[in-house]
Amino acid sequence: MTVDLVVRNCTVVTPAGRTPNAGIAVEDGTIVAVGRSDRLPDADRVVDADGNVLVPGIVDGHIHNREPGLEYKEDWESATRAAAAGGVTTVVGMPNTDPVIDRPDHLELKFERGEASAHVDFQSYAVVTSENIDQIPAIDEAGALGFKIFLGSTVGDVPPPNDGEILEAMERIGETGKRLGFHEENGEIIDHYTEQFQAEGRNEPIDHSHSRPVIAEQEAVERMLTFAEETDAKIHMFHVSSGSAAEAVARGKARGVDVTAETCPHYLWFTEEVMREKGNVARVQPPIRDADEQDRLWNALEEGAIDCIATDHAPHTPDEKKVDDPFGNTWDAISGFVGLETEVPAMLTFVDEGRFTLEEWVHHHSTRPAQVWGMYPQKGSLQVGTDADFTIVDPDAEWTLADRERLHSKNCVTPFEGESFTGNAVATVVRGEVVYEDGAVVGESGYGTRVDVDNE
Repeated sequence: MTVDLVVRNCTVVTPAGRTPNAGIAVEDGTIVAVGRSDRLPDADRVVDADGNVLVPGIVDGHIHNREPGLEYKEDWESATRAAAAGGVTTVVGMPNTDPVIDRPDHLELKFERGEASAHVDFQSYAVVTSENIDQIPAIDEAGALGFKIFLGSTVGDVPPPNDGEILEAMERIGETGKRLGFHEENGEIIDHYTEQFQAEGRNEPIDHSHSRPVIAEQEAVERMLTFAEETDAKIHMFHVSSGSAAEAVARGKARGVDVTAETCPHYLWFTEEVMREKGNVARVQPPIRDADEQDRLWNALEEGAIDCIATDHAPHTPDEKKVDDPFGNTWDAISGFVGLETEVPAMLTFVDEGRFTLEEWVHHHSTRPAQVWGMYPQKGSLQVGTDADFTIVDPDAEWTLADRERLHSKNCVTPFEGESFTGNAVATVVRGEVVYEDGAVVGESGYGTRVDVDNE
């Protein structure tokens, strides 16, 4: 028997454990064997993993690919090119585009653009506003991965529904079997302090962070947990930035609420001191928190309150980020930065430091997000018969992101510029096709395809 692809000479790691001197065989885009290298079949192409680690393909359930409408920042092609270079095999696009993804035809447009140009597999959320609650069944039928509500101000100024409308939306989304995620910040609290700080002339980057206090995040989490408890909806908290909010998630789980949550590498890596060190380059919503909140976030992650790692990859132009004047008036800058090519190195660095095991990292960064969003086991596993998505990493590679321009996004501003890592992705395989190797994206634009969703 000769198959399409065999990867040999690696340690295969899943949440269940690790297998040394192993490899994977692939035929027609699916896994046909996982086992010892010397027992794998012959192949048309053989990849020697050189003793590195092979894991299920990384799933990033939170990126802003900006297409349609904001392609000057990023598009499906450039975002998924960055994903391939970062070891990410599946991405999920956010709905605050132009037009916003609030109708079936807008969702179909986003899918069509992705099918035309993506390097890796993809999906998309749809937004819920006051204007489209009646569209939820049709959006579900059109194939959205899940739904999102922006509770606080965000790029694109997507207004939140009122609380009654959120309750109704939860009931309707519950009937679809899909999950509803939130940008969980209380908009009234944020608006109050933003206006107050601006009136007082508090214009430094740290002032933006302090205008969005932890209580704004925690209150939003608690309120949505209460609503979900009433409606039996499945909910998700995006980009949890603080220990206080993560502890609220834990309390919801203890009460039996079907709530999942994610955090991002930048919340685990930096404290709010980065705002004084790098200024508006690190401006993000919700903001990076102080050391105490970060410690509590780590504790909550270790205790199971946080399910997933994602990036909130959010490209903006250097001018929008005020790179030439990073400590200037923060209210003139925009929030968000890229993350697709630093998430795997950041997480592997935490593994090197003993904060995670490899198995725990794979659980949070591949298997669990695939489960949360209905893509498992086709994504996030190395089971025979599933999509041959995997990432090969060198966990010992030591390197520094000395120049953000080495990244593959259209706009590459990131506070991770200048940071040093231990570990990196060395190859990315999507449905049996090598899309990144030897430091170069080799997959063809348009190879990526929309992921089918199973929410049963």
